[in-house]
Amino acid sequence: MPMLDAVVVGAGPNGLTAAVELARRGFSVAVFEARDTVGGGARTEELTLPGFRHDPCSAAHPLAINSPAFRALPLERYGLRWLHAPLPMAHPFPDGTAAVLSRSVGETAASFGPRDAGTYRRLVEPFLPRWDTLVRDFMSLPLSALPRDPVTLARFGLAGLPPSTWLTRRFRDEKAKTLFAGLVAHVMAPLNGLATGAVGLVFALAAHARGWPVARGGSQAISDALAAHLRDLGGTVHTDYEVKRLDDLPPARAYVFDTSPAALARIAGLGNHYDTFRYGPAAFKIDYALDGPVPWTAPEARTAGTVQIGADSAEIGAALHAAARAGRAPDRPFLITTQPGVADPTRAPAGKQVFWAYGHVPNNWTGDLTDAIERQLERFAPGFRDRVLARAVAGPPQLAARNANYVGGDIASGAASGLQLLLRPKLSLFPYSTPHPAVFICSSSTPPGPGVHGMSGHNAAKAVWRRLRHT
Repeated sequence: MPMLDAVVVGAGPNGLTAAVELARRGFSVAVFEARDTVGGGARTEELTLPGFRHDPCSAAHPLAINSPAFRALPLERYGLRWLHAPLPMAHPFPDGTAAVLSRSVGETAASFGPRDAGTYRRLVEPFLPRWDTLVRDFMSLPLSALPRDPVTLARFGLAGLPPSTWLTRRFRDEKAKTLFAGLVAHVMAPLNGLATGAVGLVFALAAHARGWPVARGGSQAISDALAAHLRDLGGTVHTDYEVKRLDDLPPARAYVFDTSPAALARIAGLGNHYDTFRYGPAAFKIDYALDGPVPWTAPEARTAGTVQIGADSAEIGAALHAAARAGRAPDRPFLITTQPGVADPTRAPAGKQVFWAYGHVPNNWTGDLTDAIERQLERFAPGFRDRVLARAVAGPPQLAARNANYVGGDIASGAASGLQLLLRPKLSLFPYSTPHPAVFICSSSTPPGPGVHGMSGHNAAKAVWRRLRHT
C-alpha cells in the first residue's frame, strides 16, 4: 500500500472521530478494527430474542448529544436521529416517590422538595447560559485548546473540583443528595474522590441543555454515521483485522490507537510505559427482553429514559465502596438502568420492551450478580421478574471479551478516581502522545475520559495533525 498519513487502530467512537477529523483536513486515513463491525462502546445487537435490539454497552447519550466534536459533524445526514423520553432520568425511592432530572431546571428543583429547590437552582443556573462554551473548554482539557471562557471554567472548577460529598452538603434533604450521588456513580468513581462534583454537574447540565437521548435504532447508529462520513471523506475502514504489532499495519506517518494503554504498549513495543495506569471497578450488566414496560412504583420512572436505583446516598456510597475498595460485590448494588423503548418503540416488537441494568463489582470479578440486581429492581418495580422473557448476562469477563478496552470489565477504561480522573493515562500535559513520536492514543483512557462523545479522538487528532504539518 502507498504511505498513508494516518492509521487508526480501533473503530470505537473515539477512533472513528479521530479518523474523521484527520480526513476532514485532507489527510489520508485508514481504520483497522478487530471485530466484524465498527462501534466499540456504541453498538447494537439482538442479544436475547429476535426483534429485540439491545445496546451491549452504552445506551443513553447525554455526552454524545452535547459533544462539541459530534455537533460539528453532519451525522444526521448519515442517519443519526436523537429521540427523547419525556424525562431524561428519574431516581425512584422505596416509598413510591421520585426525584427527576428534567430538561427543566424548575421541574428538577421542585422534585427535590422546597428546602433544596433554591439551592439546586443556584448551583446550575449560572452555568447554563454559557454551557456550549463551558463543555468545549471542559472536554478539551488539557492543552489541546486554550479556554474560550476561562472565568466560567474557573467558577466551574471551584464548584466541581472538590469531592461530590462536599457539594452535596449544600442540600438539606435526601432526595437531592441521592440523585446527585447517582450521577457521580455513572463514572464508577467513589463519591469522595477529587473532581467528582464536576462529574455530577456535567451530567445535570447536559440534561438541562439537550437531554439524555437515545439514538433511533440503537447506539450503532452513532458509529455507523461516523464510519459513513469517514468513507465520504475518502477514508477507509477495515474490520475483522486484529493488530498484534505495528508491522501488521500499512506504512503511515502516524498511528493512532483507540485501545487500552496496555494494548498500545504491547503492539507498539513501549515496554512498561503504562504500567502505572490503574483500572477501576467493573460492571455486571444484564440485557432484558420484557413482556411490557417495567412496572415501576413511581410514575415518573415510567416516562424516563434512564432510571437510577439506590435507596439513598449512603446505600449508593456503600455499593461503590464495596466494589472499588472492599473487593466484593455489594449486597444492594447501585444500578443504572435504561429503557430505550420509552423513546424509541422500534427497539422491540409491539407491546414489548428492551431494558438493561448494570451494577458495580470488583475488577475481573467472576461471580453472578443477577439475583442481587433483580432483588434491587423488585424493590422499586414489584413484579419485574414476571415481565422477563429472556436475559443476556455479561459479567466482567464477558464485557472485556466484547470490548477489549474494558480491561477486567472496567467500562470507564481506567479508574476514574484521584488524579487519574483528570490526568490519564499518564501524569502529563500531553496525554495523547507516547514515547514513539509517530504513535498516539485516543481512547477513553485519555481526557476527557469515559462516555460516547468522541472528544478523546477529537483532541488526539489535534496532536496528530500538528505533527503531520511539521513532518
